[in-house]
Amino acid sequence: MQDIGHFIDGALVAGASGRTADVFNPATGEVQAKVALASKDEVDAAIAKAAAAQPAWGATNPQKRARVMMKFVALLNRDMDKLAEALSREHGKTFVDAKGDVQRGLEVIEFCIGAPHLLKGEFTDSAGPGIDMYSLRQPLGVVAGITPFNFPAMIPMWKMGPALACGNAFILKPSERDPSVPLMLAELLKEAGLPDGLLQVVNGDKEAVDAILDNETIQAIGFVGSTPIAHYIYSRGCANGKRVQCFGGAKNHMIIMPDADMDQAADALVGAGYGAAGERCMAISVAVPVGDETADRLIEKLVPRVEALKVGPYTAGDDVDFGPVVTAAAKQNIHRLVETGVQQGAKLVVDGRDFSLQGYEDGFFVGAHLFDHVTPDMDIYKTEIFGPVLSTVRAKTYEEAIGLAMDHEYGNGTAIFTRDGDTARDFANRINIGMVGVNVPIPVPLAYHTFGGWKKSGFGDLNQHGPDSFKFYTRTKTVTARWPSGIKEGGEFSIPVME
Repeated sequence: MQDIGHFIDGALVAGASGRTADVFNPATGEVQAKVALASKDEVDAAIAKAAAAQPAWGATNPQKRARVMMKFVALLNRDMDKLAEALSREHGKTFVDAKGDVQRGLEVIEFCIGAPHLLKGEFTDSAGPGIDMYSLRQPLGVVAGITPFNFPAMIPMWKMGPALACGNAFILKPSERDPSVPLMLAELLKEAGLPDGLLQVVNGDKEAVDAILDNETIQAIGFVGSTPIAHYIYSRGCANGKRVQCFGGAKNHMIIMPDADMDQAADALVGAGYGAAGERCMAISVAVPVGDETADRLIEKLVPRVEALKVGPYTAGDDVDFGPVVTAAAKQNIHRLVETGVQQGAKLVVDGRDFSLQGYEDGFFVGAHLFDHVTPDMDIYKTEIFGPVLSTVRAKTYEEAIGLAMDHEYGNGTAIFTRDGDTARDFANRINIGMVGVNVPIPVPLAYHTFGGWKKSGFGDLNQHGPDSFKFYTRTKTVTARWPSGIKEGGEFSIPVME
């Protein structure tokens, strides 16, 4: 059985705490590896090494740092299949989906190649008599990322790429459920020319998280995961004087107007609702057709599509639409919520509760479920299920539909399907949600825009990737300079005024 440790000071090292966690193959339910869980002392030692390495990297010009990112992109493309295979083996998502996970992280690294431009400050010539004024964007020092199981390649790259390009050292605490890919990324960055010590990968559980939150050297923390943990990390990190951005749960609504292309809407819902077994923070989990006629037409289109979905291991290749969920506990929780939905009166029009895959009976597979006549008071509507379950809430009017999305506690992503430009424009302008799609079911922005939710889906002022990431991982210093030539003698006792 494989033993998985940490990546410290440019090398893979074994854990020293004596504590480990099981890493499962979600398709078979078998334990395939043991991952070390770092102690506080191990985390503190990794942070100290990062702090020693960071000043030289921060003083390196941005162009040289960008060249490391350029090489990293080339290596990611070279090893794309290798990374995707390792990701699928531990997470369970299909090989194609795993490659998409790597690709969306790679695109942020491509954006980071523009660091020399993104780190430019501002300059004012002759702000006053003989006075120039300019700003500098400087690294924070040592920063950290705590990343989730559902995107073990993408989210670590979203965090580490901008942080390193800005001149920081980075501590990564990935999910202990699928730890191999983050370690592979660290090795590729070393191969790309990143000096030792600047990227430390410490696997662990709450002890490692708390060590990061409490260590005085850490200046900023980024997190993606559930809302309760996001709130915990945000509160404790801020209380310790750190800059913190945390992204939590979601319950993403897709509104279907009567004039929508119903085939397009149904296809979009199937991909957005069931892809990656629903284990996406941007998954559409609530369909909101406007009017009973629209709802009836939508359900008629959805049922055969959902029933035709193929569930299986990633090794089955293109014959699989989605794979298992990540753990047995996740599977049990999904089944519990489905049962609750039935008990509370929702109509289960596609029932995946009895799904079983021959030869993989011990795997964490969950069949596709489709509910109709869901109401906002039901648990399956209020809770992020994080599984292949789509709920349909019928709205009588557009105003009722938009109100459902606006009143929900989560505000990560949303979408509307319509042919009417006025309706789409009104929706995009009024909705209190961070990412909006118009005839686009999963509106994940490209790398040069920014990603982030509102309400209980996001904590902090700045979002992930795009220009916000360079602001988050730097601080601004403003310099006012005057040289002696032509300056009258004598002290100045008032606040300087630029005349």
